[in-house]
Amino acid sequence: MGNEAVIAVESVYRADWGRIIAALISLLGDFDLAEEYAQEAFTAALNQWPESGVPDLPGAWIVRTAHNKAIDRFRRQTLFAEKIQAELIRQTDVPVAHPGDKMGEIPDERLRLIFTCCHPALATESQVALTLRTLCGLETEEIARAFLVPTATMAQRLVRAKRKIRGAGIPYAVPVASEMTERLDAVLTVIYLVFNEGYAATRGEHLVRTDLVAEAIRLQRLIIELIASPAPSEAVGLLALMLLHDARQPARTDAAGDIVVLEDQDRSLWNREQIKAAIPLVSEALARGRGPYALQAAISAEHCKAARAEDTDWRKIVQLYEELEISHPSPVIALNHAVALAMAEGPSVGLAAIDAVAADLDDSHLLHAARADLLRRLGNRDEATLSYGRALKLVTNDSERRYLKRRLREVQTSN
Repeated sequence: MGNEAVIAVESVYRADWGRIIAALISLLGDFDLAEEYAQEAFTAALNQWPESGVPDLPGAWIVRTAHNKAIDRFRRQTLFAEKIQAELIRQTDVPVAHPGDKMGEIPDERLRLIFTCCHPALATESQVALTLRTLCGLETEEIARAFLVPTATMAQRLVRAKRKIRGAGIPYAVPVASEMTERLDAVLTVIYLVFNEGYAATRGEHLVRTDLVAEAIRLQRLIIELIASPAPSEAVGLLALMLLHDARQPARTDAAGDIVVLEDQDRSLWNREQIKAAIPLVSEALARGRGPYALQAAISAEHCKAARAEDTDWRKIVQLYEELEISHPSPVIALNHAVALAMAEGPSVGLAAIDAVAADLDDSHLLHAARADLLRRLGNRDEATLSYGRALKLVTNDSERRYLKRRLREVQTSN
């Protein structure tokens, strides 16, 4: 039972962290307290579940236990805010205590959490980082890697953001329609980063975290429902982009969980119904604007339209990347543009474009992996070996590591 209990705790942490934290913030009114008591509850689960068994509603058990621990501790203290005391006593009878309840019947506070984190009083980078930490349970190191900043810098941002929310009395609520527009950009950024972490997990054995992918798509649909019709181009574009990427998910890994690159994927495994539903959303988004999500969705649509890898319209994709790079320049977009150039005009052209942005992405395994692949295609095996080696030093996901090791062996064997 011990191993089963540990697996259950890990599963709840991975799948329900966001709901648990959002519920506890609603009950306790404080980000740090919610995280602290959630961690205590997970520790209690590790200690108790091997003996008592995994409860029927493990997520609800965590919420109830964390809440009860908070109540017990506050009651032992003689000096604490009357407002908090009154709120805790009022909330003592939590609905999750009833065995017939389902996790879905607990009020879902995640949407309130996103909009609280994305309040305009916070700096944009803090909005995104705080939501990734609280909603998705990403570690500070993982968030720092997504932003390409040192871990210490990201830790300071998170601390400042929580203090700002507490000090400024930022309400824990979904804003009214008139306030929603000003927060939309940050919310979309958050949801996209949540999706990206699920689509290509920063670390762990598996490439994909389906829980985060599904959560991001669900949240984006909720956002579109909340926004007055017609939804802005970028909101529709982001939904289309995520649906198109997710549609290719079944073909991205093999039976062993190893990566299958786009050109080698079995396209019969792609979710064609989902692609069919997403393509009109791309057209709708582009008709209202050509922002970064709409353009990226258009790029993904070109991949999804091709029945075979060799049918891909790479010149059209290059044009879309050029437009994207002009309007929203970034090293990552430049790298993707370079890869598209390699496919459209040859690996030498792509390699020159990659080398032009190498200094900005030297700590990214993706740059070195892409560079290694082009060097391999050009027959420059010695330099390809060096680039694969550099990528392997930087990669943190086990599935990606296995793929890079296999490529490195192929290059070394062919020497």
